[in-house]
Amino acid sequence: MAVASYSRYASLEDLLHLLKFSADAKYLNFGKTIHTQLLIRNQSSNRHPHIVQLNSLINLYVKCSKLRLARYLFDEMPLRNVVSYNALMAGYLHSGEHLEVISLFKKMVSSFQNDVLPNEHVFTTILSACGHSGRVFEGMQCHGYLFKFGLVFHHYVKSALVHMYSKCFHVDLALQVLDSEHGSNNDAFCYNSVLKALVESRRLAEAMDVLGRMVDECVVWDNVTYVSVMGLCGQIRDLRLGLQVHAQLLKGGLTFDVFVGSMLVDMYGKCGNILHARKVFDALQNRNVVVWTSLMTAYLQNGDFEETLNLLTCMDQEGTMPNEFTFAVLLNACAGIAALKHGDIFHGRVEKLGFKNRVIVGNALINMYSKSGSIDSSYNVFFDMMHRDIITWNAMICGYSQHGLGKQTLLVFEDMMSNGECPNHVTFVGVLSACAHLALVNEGFYYLNQLMKHFKIEPGLEHYTCMVAVMCRAGLLEEAENFMKTTQVKWDVVAWRVLLNACNVHRNYSLGKQIAETILQMDPRDVGTYTLLSNMYAKARSWDGVTTIRKMMRERNVKKEPGVSWLEIRNVVHVFSSDGSNHPECIQIYSKVQILLEKIKQLGYIPNIEAVLHDVEDEQKESYLNYHSEKLAIAYGLMKIPSPAPIRVIKNLRICDDCHTAVKLISKVTNRLIIVRDASRFHHFRDGTCTCSDHW
Repeated sequence: MAVASYSRYASLEDLLHLLKFSADAKYLNFGKTIHTQLLIRNQSSNRHPHIVQLNSLINLYVKCSKLRLARYLFDEMPLRNVVSYNALMAGYLHSGEHLEVISLFKKMVSSFQNDVLPNEHVFTTILSACGHSGRVFEGMQCHGYLFKFGLVFHHYVKSALVHMYSKCFHVDLALQVLDSEHGSNNDAFCYNSVLKALVESRRLAEAMDVLGRMVDECVVWDNVTYVSVMGLCGQIRDLRLGLQVHAQLLKGGLTFDVFVGSMLVDMYGKCGNILHARKVFDALQNRNVVVWTSLMTAYLQNGDFEETLNLLTCMDQEGTMPNEFTFAVLLNACAGIAALKHGDIFHGRVEKLGFKNRVIVGNALINMYSKSGSIDSSYNVFFDMMHRDIITWNAMICGYSQHGLGKQTLLVFEDMMSNGECPNHVTFVGVLSACAHLALVNEGFYYLNQLMKHFKIEPGLEHYTCMVAVMCRAGLLEEAENFMKTTQVKWDVVAWRVLLNACNVHRNYSLGKQIAETILQMDPRDVGTYTLLSNMYAKARSWDGVTTIRKMMRERNVKKEPGVSWLEIRNVVHVFSSDGSNHPECIQIYSKVQILLEKIKQLGYIPNIEAVLHDVEDEQKESYLNYHSEKLAIAYGLMKIPSPAPIRVIKNLRICDDCHTAVKLISKVTNRLIIVRDASRFHHFRDGTCTCSDHW
């Protein structure tokens, strides 16, 4: 009542001041009272509201988030000036309605009112809208208008231009504007925009150059700068630079908020210093879901999958709700240790919290189920996904390929092509691996030489290695060797070992010895090569050769890693080693192994003792083979996991020939699906056969 009484007798200038006060303080009701008084005054004097009044009212409703009222006043204005447009455009920008900003600007520059020309404030607003909406074409048009209206020299406009091009990932254009002579010296905002875009585009050398320029020009860093620079340190894995940046941050006394904290944790994680990451995390006063997820990611990247999973309990205790990115990290940790039961629990939480249809979660679920040996569950997730990206398709294609299911791999690839999704280099690694499983030589070369060229994908070492595997699977060992000698690529130990393993499978020992020599010249400590070479000598009954290899290993202090296998039963992981078992039920397990071996011997199983030490009795050799870690794990799984559930076993080394033969027959006599993930691939044993077709 007092306000209404005062405003009735106040001057127009006083009312406009009150209107500005209401807008700045966001006092909507007070502002509406002033609006009412202005309407009464205008009606009593029989005149239209002045443009200044209407602009002030638009400003009020914009700042009070009443854009519909602001737009109504704007549309009813008989005349508008640059302030009218800028006030409404700023409102749309802050509310995230970027296309409305662009539409208003187009209306402004096409208006017949030649006296309404955009100023530097309008261009700053429109360029921000173009940047946030990714409308680089409209941004370029605005760039042209800047020259037309003579505003290209304005400092704020230049900063907005740099920011717009950076947001749209046209970093070269952003750098051109940055390097131009227009405007004053570049400030932190300009450099932050370019630096962030370069880091996100992985143009790391250029990002380092920009960082050097900032240092040379003594640009004062803010929190945004530190976040970008720490992201750069993490990308290039430069711990020394990261430590210097951290020290400078502490010295500068800037606000240590959760964004800076999470980036520090992320940087130390990427640089492999998990202790520093944990110290930063523990020192933070406030920890939100971003910080927790950053720490989980740090442990995940450094291979500590169990601690990644343990952090969720601590996070729950603090009352922090996980988001879709948290679950993606947790599911990938489950994939790392094949923790299927944990993955199932997370899957349930994902659905309960409403993250089921998030693409990043779906991709992580596909990866988790695939690497945990449940490829059918992977496909179920894939099939149910409403939206898919290239990572989704690649996860399913590579998942099928890793399980040796070549036909299914190529069917998913055909579906991908039919859906119009463009493949990338990862896609073709999965596709060519599928060709290797199926020995499709002609098809493999078609994908390599024609289809990859069609999609402008340059073949890399992985693709060429897959082609070596394709030819090896088809028994074309000499052709594979010739391919490696004539293809202009720097072959690594992995590629040569593919050919060496094929020589072992196809019993081409003379070529195998040559390939082994090549590998040992590249890496004299490659344990896998010594093992394969020793096995080849043993199969050829060249015991002198076996002795020579083992002597070389002793002289070079090369030790074979002991075989370890594990499986998960009711959320408990049971670990078995080949050099003995300290399991509390070891007597029952050994007895179960003997029962299984007796059964499969009736099907023709003969222990393959060729590769076992030749200077011991055959009975000892057979006893040594009987208790390989995978046999112990499978026996325990059969004891504890009721039928028809599959037995899933993980092994740290490549499964040996004898165990492979034995497990095939065990799957037959027990009528069970047995899935073994070894260091090479997945093996699905069912009814006496394996998906690898005895070639791994």
